[in-house]
Amino acid sequence: MSKGTLFDKVWDLHTVGTLPSGLTQLFIGLHLIHEVTSPQAFAMLRERGLKVLFPERTVATVDHIVPTENQARPFVDSLAEEMIQALENNCQENNITFYNIGSGSQGIVHVIAPELGLTQPGMTIACGDSHTSSHGAFGAIAFGIGTSQVRDVLASQTLALSKLKVRRIEVNGTLNPGVYAKDVILHIIRTLGVKGGVGYAYEFAGTTFEQMNMEERMTVCNMAIEGGARCGYVNPDQVTYDYLKGRDFAPKSADWDKAVAWWDSIKSDADAQYDNVVIFDAAEIPPTVTWGITPGQGIGVNQSVPQPEELLEEDRFIAEEAYRYMDLYPGQPIKGTKIDVCFIGSCTNGRISDLREAAKIAKGRHVAEGIKAFVVPGSERVKEEAEAEGLDKIFQEAGFEWREPGCSMCLAMNSDKLQGRQISASSSNRNFKGRQGSSSGRTLLMSPAMVATAAIKGEVSDVRELL
Repeated sequence: MSKGTLFDKVWDLHTVGTLPSGLTQLFIGLHLIHEVTSPQAFAMLRERGLKVLFPERTVATVDHIVPTENQARPFVDSLAEEMIQALENNCQENNITFYNIGSGSQGIVHVIAPELGLTQPGMTIACGDSHTSSHGAFGAIAFGIGTSQVRDVLASQTLALSKLKVRRIEVNGTLNPGVYAKDVILHIIRTLGVKGGVGYAYEFAGTTFEQMNMEERMTVCNMAIEGGARCGYVNPDQVTYDYLKGRDFAPKSADWDKAVAWWDSIKSDADAQYDNVVIFDAAEIPPTVTWGITPGQGIGVNQSVPQPEELLEEDRFIAEEAYRYMDLYPGQPIKGTKIDVCFIGSCTNGRISDLREAAKIAKGRHVAEGIKAFVVPGSERVKEEAEAEGLDKIFQEAGFEWREPGCSMCLAMNSDKLQGRQISASSSNRNFKGRQGSSSGRTLLMSPAMVATAAIKGEVSDVRELL
């Protein structure tokens, strides 16, 4: 078993006890909630006559169901309006801080918590959303949980969990031009598989991660869950501290120095023991695109859809399903695949640095005829910052739509949906069947810069040709 890793240290510090089942009762330092997985949890509390134990440790926002075109209340979608009203009422009744639309801090839950400084090293964090692993970029241990577990955290501030093994994923070297954090995690998942991380926490390490900014690290940790890992994290360092300093909820004055000293102490030891170690060379990672129906079905932009015999035997069945669903054939180049919709946004790639990279591609160019392309900032703060830099104008002049913050077409629980067999170039995190709102719609995952390139060209293209 692992020993001396950040995961081990944080786990031990937050262990309340061992339950008769053998599970660890783990204290949760920060609980993030939104409108989709919380209404039933609050209802369960009311049925049992329970209160929220530590309301000051729960923070709410609205993101999944919010429209990104017209956010006037009441929402056009009556179910969306009902859900946001339920969240408003539950937060008010339980004295929970709620960042609503128009607050200046509303946005995707995994974008706003870091930008507010709520997410900090050494914390345990839970949220009723798969991609809570994003917060591990700060050296936190962050879990996506289900509705019954949301109830448990509200009622007890704890979770019952099995301790994970720890895999160190080391990437060393400098990424080539046109290769981004999104390509790194797609390459890792492609190599290790969508089930490769089951039972593990992923520790991302090596010189490549050391060179990444916090938003790039968040992109990688965000998709650790797509590789089967329960969580992913990066050890905190000066990059982490520079990002956090001065943010709303970050420690201040003398408390800051004490915090940094403690954060330094929880890093994985130099002689830490891991259950598994995997090493990658950054120079070998290409701009990567998914071709199939899982995030693990990825290839370099200049590669071809794999032949069945090139795949592991256990991967061939899902590959056959993907060929049929995606209307792609083995040996077909992915480059040149026609696109209908281009979406830049999500908790994976809706931050300011993502928009800047996409804007570099869009500037002075124009979206191809017949392509619907739109940009959705990850939060109200990201939107404000982007507009202050003129990124909105760059996108609009290039033919992209500029939207209000929200989850948008990542999972399409709003009005942003694919229609019929449309194919999408998306900077989001999942390419499952029907994920983007149409039961027959198709999704190709790629970096924001690659999405912008696809929008300009009207087909899957190599971003390096436009750099």
